[in-house]
Amino acid sequence: MNPHLSLLQPYPFERLRALLDGINPPALPPIRLSIGEPQHAPPALVLDALTTHLDGLSTYPSTAGMDALRESIAAWFVRRYGLPALDPSCQVLPVNGSREALFAFAQAVVDASKPAVVVSPNPFYQIYEGAALLAGANVTFLNQTADTGFALELDSIPDHVWARTQLLYVCSPGNPTGRVLTLDDWRGLFDRASRHGFVIASDECYSEIYGDESAPPLGGLEAAVRLGRDDFASLVVFTSLSKRSSLPGLRSGAVAGDARLLKAFLRYRTYHGCAMSPAVQHASVAAWRDEAHVIDNRARYREKFDAVVPMLEPVLGATRPDAGFYLWARVPGNDDERYARELFRRTHVTVLPGRYLARDAHGTNPGQGFVRMALVPDLDTCVEAARRIVESGRA
Repeated sequence: MNPHLSLLQPYPFERLRALLDGINPPALPPIRLSIGEPQHAPPALVLDALTTHLDGLSTYPSTAGMDALRESIAAWFVRRYGLPALDPSCQVLPVNGSREALFAFAQAVVDASKPAVVVSPNPFYQIYEGAALLAGANVTFLNQTADTGFALELDSIPDHVWARTQLLYVCSPGNPTGRVLTLDDWRGLFDRASRHGFVIASDECYSEIYGDESAPPLGGLEAAVRLGRDDFASLVVFTSLSKRSSLPGLRSGAVAGDARLLKAFLRYRTYHGCAMSPAVQHASVAAWRDEAHVIDNRARYREKFDAVVPMLEPVLGATRPDAGFYLWARVPGNDDERYARELFRRTHVTVLPGRYLARDAHGTNPGQGFVRMALVPDLDTCVEAARRIVESGRA
């Protein structure tokens, strides 16, 4: 067996199941805010494209994907971020969802023949840690705490660690904090990448869920262009139709950036055996080309935040995030496990303890004392969950 498998920690939802095991909640309809699984109806135009091209199941797809798919992805990036250009032949690739690609990328990038470090934000999406460990690297964490507005504290990592760093994961908008990296953040990241020679993997799967239609979140490619890095050197961004288009079951996403890195990544993926189904490719083209359903999707999340945040702010430290669909809420008493357990026992509402999304690093666990709430059910259900939470706090 691969000895690195023993380094993997239980996934957050395994820990949550163990935490709630044996508890008998009240006889109320269950409400699960613990997992970030979009539940809005998938757009009809995507379903039509999927079913129209089922005959594609009789052929083997290429790993690089159809020209039309790569072109639609490149065109979306150019429209969304105001890029001067993006070459669909070498600067984009389709992937089977951002999770698969974020994991595989580390296997292609990390050189384990020498001491290797992968840097991850903390709290974080656990795939970053697992990918690093299974690639043979050590993981160093960048804490993002409420005290600093969830900023990346780059100076908390000494230069001798940066010197061994081969890959840095960032997530913007952040999971779970919802913080969006600023242009100054990107300037600092690019400066360190240039100085120490590491690659930046930017997880941007929540980029299309935000409150102000006139102020979409800054993305890594956009920041690179604004800072004079038009070749996207050492940068690859990851995005997905799961959140943007409410299509988690389609398992379709995209990566874009440094052509040199994507050439190597494509070579890895050819052996990895992860080509996208032709029917899914056609459905993805339809999704990437259309913005009307995405605007509607954002409006639904906006409506939920408008209703729920004013209800929860008086009883929890639940402020509206920069973007994304999570509330990262501080709990009374600072014991997030106890809060989640008692909330489930009293209300049949499930939330995720923040410590399950973080690791002890630099003398603290930045997730402790918080819970993550995913506002993915419909509006009425989210409001009902908030009502139960408020009443539970008064009990």
